[in-house]
Amino acid sequence: MVRIGNDWDELLAAEFGKEYYAKLREFLKREYFSGRKIYPPMEDIFNALRYTSYADTKVVLLGQDPYHGPGQAHGLCFSVREGIPMPPSLVNIFKELHEETGMAMPQSGSLTGWAKQGVLLLNTTLTVREGAPQSHKGQGWEILTDRIISLVDQKDEPTVFLLWGGNAKAKRPLIRNPKHLVLTCAHPSPLSAYNGFFGCGHFLRANEFLREHGRAPIEWDKTT
Repeated sequence: MVRIGNDWDELLAAEFGKEYYAKLREFLKREYFSGRKIYPPMEDIFNALRYTSYADTKVVLLGQDPYHGPGQAHGLCFSVREGIPMPPSLVNIFKELHEETGMAMPQSGSLTGWAKQGVLLLNTTLTVREGAPQSHKGQGWEILTDRIISLVDQKDEPTVFLLWGGNAKAKRPLIRNPKHLVLTCAHPSPLSAYNGFFGCGHFLRANEFLREHGRAPIEWDKTT
């Protein structure tokens, strides 16, 4: 039984009891105990929800699936563990932050500080095989994460959704509540960052929106 440790447990209890999740769980058992390397470690799969409760969620940042290199993924999209070199997409995120806010490049690629402030760092698929991006796509994770997105959409508190790249933007129809702000642009990957991610202004716009609605802004420089 999944145990997150905050309000997500009650909100997602019905999902964890559904047939699709039972099938997903069996698939994950086979994958993790097959001898293959699967990321993140099993105990870190639900870290996005553990670090950021439903009640505390102010910003949702959607990723696709976890990093698939050794030691990188720890359950928060775009984030890597302390001491792990920053992947190119994360470097570009920090470059955009520097341009918007003047923030210096952090020494660590961990984004746990954002998560603790209310940024839900959610991948749409929560696990992956080593060296094989999207290898766990279509196994049931998307049903669960779509439900998570829809639950946040139901919040009364105005919330910001950051949808970067095609995979994230495909979730736009799930966000129907006019109270929320949805910001879309290109993915921060080196392949697309110059097609609209750089210069997007999303970090400042998110904080402006939060302030306008009486919510504390995110201190983007507090990454850990």
